Amino acid sequence: MKVLIAEDDKHIGEGLCAILEAEGYWPLLASDGEQALVLFHAEDPQVILLDIMMPKRDGYTVCREIRKTNTHVPVIFISAKSEEIDRVVGLELGADDYIQKPFGTREVIARIRAVSRRTLAQSASPSLSSEMLRLGDLEVFPAQLRAKRADVQIDLSLRDVKILQLLFEQRGKVVDRDALFNICWGRNYFPNSRTLDQQISKLRKLIELDPKDPKIICTVHGVGYRYD
Repeated sequence: MKVLIAEDDKHIGEGLCAILEAEGYWPLLASDGEQALVLFHAEDPQVILLDIMMPKRDGYTVCREIRKTNTHVPVIFISAKSEEIDRVVGLELGADDYIQKPFGTREVIARIRAVSRRTLAQSASPSLSSEMLRLGDLEVFPAQLRAKRADVQIDLSLRDVKILQLLFEQRGKVVDRDALFNICWGRNYFPNSRTLDQQISKLRKLIELDPKDPKIICTVHGVGYRYD
């Protein structure tokens, strides 16, 4: 899922890109309003994060232009402005949410996950199953970015869901590391040797009853992973 980030502060923009890449999204970074509109029309992102105060065109103007041709893509304003009138203006222009700087990583992820769920449900994305997947005693709902065990709900990232769906589709077979990277990260991604292991370790802590003795994501040493 592509996420357009329009932010003129280089450090904030790159930080948001890192957060989103870790969650399985494909970030597109624009440093001003005009570049944001060019990327919007060229890349057709599924979620948009807009700073308000930007060079060339501010976030309000960008949002107005986007809403002329696309009324459904989720737009989240990110701004240091905190007055109520600024929030009202943003929402009246068609924004779906508003995050105030400074913000925490968890807040950004939670808000993007919330709008992502709505987008996935509306678009019926062919890359994610619309059906519930059962892996042992775990129920996975790809389009909701969630899993459930008994009455416990587990929030998942987009990449978590892609990994679980791939293992489910190839159950009983070994999914090698290259296949996992190509499908769950993208063919243009150049990982370091620990990226996949770290992602699997984090996912096991979420979904395994005993992460040290996994039953869902089994390691096949030197090759990859398997779900039986």
